[in-house]
Amino acid sequence: MKASDEAEFTEFATAMIRRLRRTAYLMCGDWHRAEDAAQDALVKVYRRWNRIDRTHGINSYAHQCLITSVLDQSRKPWRRERLVDSDDLDRAVPDPAGTVDNRMLVVEALAGLPPSQRACVVLRHYSDLSLEQTAAVLGIGTGGVKSQTSRALSRLRELLDQTERSAS
Repeated sequence: MKASDEAEFTEFATAMIRRLRRTAYLMCGDWHRAEDAAQDALVKVYRRWNRIDRTHGINSYAHQCLITSVLDQSRKPWRRERLVDSDDLDRAVPDPAGTVDNRMLVVEALAGLPPSQRACVVLRHYSDLSLEQTAAVLGIGTGGVKSQTSRALSRLRELLDQTERSAS
């Protein structure tokens, strides 16, 4: 890779890493897995840097690589294991404004969605991708994105209503 391409990629990666990491977190609900997925996505982009049309498709390609990485991670059996230290849960300090609590409720509700529905919601409503961009990233039609998003939002409402009722 030429030095100018290397510098251009470094600039792109620096600008995108936080956004990719946050998107991945909303997809998987684990910051460590999100970091791994974001790095995997950037590695894939780096490998194809000379062949990618940087005028139009670089962000979509990076998101497509990210979604693929998150979904691939979720299929690995060793990734499904989850150790929780109960002492850490007892030491959690509630946020007086409730902002963090609300975010955690949304993240937990997102985790209750199937991966394809979760991807649609995150890409459309968090990453602000258009209907067509989301369809291109996920490799499905725009009708599929619409139906998956509609089902996901309905399910999210149900999940959030359940948690609201149980908190009352």
